[in-house]
Amino acid sequence: MPELPEVEVVRRGLAQWAAGRVVAEAAVLHPRAVRRHLAGAEDFSRRLRGTRLGEPRRRGKYLWVPLRDVPGPDEGTALVAHLGMSGQFLVRPRESPAETHLRVKLLFDDDVDTDLRFVDQRTFGGLSVHDTLPGDPDGLPLPLAHIARDPIDPAFDDDAFHQALRRKRTTVKRALLDQSLISGVGNIYADEALWRSKLHYERPTATLTRPRTAELLGHIRDVMKDALAAGGTSFDSLYVNVNGESGYFDRSLDAYGQEDRPCRRCGTPIRRRPWMNRSSYFCPHCQRPPRPSHG
Repeated sequence: MPELPEVEVVRRGLAQWAAGRVVAEAAVLHPRAVRRHLAGAEDFSRRLRGTRLGEPRRRGKYLWVPLRDVPGPDEGTALVAHLGMSGQFLVRPRESPAETHLRVKLLFDDDVDTDLRFVDQRTFGGLSVHDTLPGDPDGLPLPLAHIARDPIDPAFDDDAFHQALRRKRTTVKRALLDQSLISGVGNIYADEALWRSKLHYERPTATLTRPRTAELLGHIRDVMKDALAAGGTSFDSLYVNVNGESGYFDRSLDAYGQEDRPCRRCGTPIRRRPWMNRSSYFCPHCQRPPRPSHG
């Protein structure tokens, strides 16, 4: 599933190629792609038609695009997108053939010879139109109100995150994947940040000191910035940017997907363990498991 860096790459592409354009028509080609829009496909198309797309925004793994009537004021609505496992936004010439898994197509009322396509092979992602949170400076859509800020958001509160970790009394990787505590961190970047921090994924959050939390946040931010610079992580053709190009951060991964390869720090083979229907990758020497508690 795309994580924060991949979604941010897509957001930047939408900002370049779609922001400011007026929707002439929104064609829904597969109803499952708009299943989160509870009023149905016809209402989804109606609410988009004639609106101008604003500057795309992101909260964790979610994207949204503010909408406003033309030429009216901001109406307090937004197009919300979740990429799921295989969702892609593609900017394509209007006359180019439809992709095999094309689900939604936005046609624009301008002279630019491109349209915006939402392609989703597995149809786990989707689009919907929602009202935004009244008075929220970011224009946050109502369904995203429970999603925490992400660590590269300037408004992210490091101290509040540390206090929440201490109160949560869980393990560190579970906490990193809890979108109500910190958003945008998924399995790949959690493993990478924990490797850089020399923390085992089962380390209890109650044992993290303030300096240790600060160090972990620093590594999370560093790995995400490195991934952004590389265009994200692409293991297959299902994650691409709006031009259909893959990211290449997978070449720089230190832990995730590196089972049996030598740790770049100490040479010990990286191990993989089943974890919450996923896998955790770690160095058994650098990331020592926590001691069992007694009592």
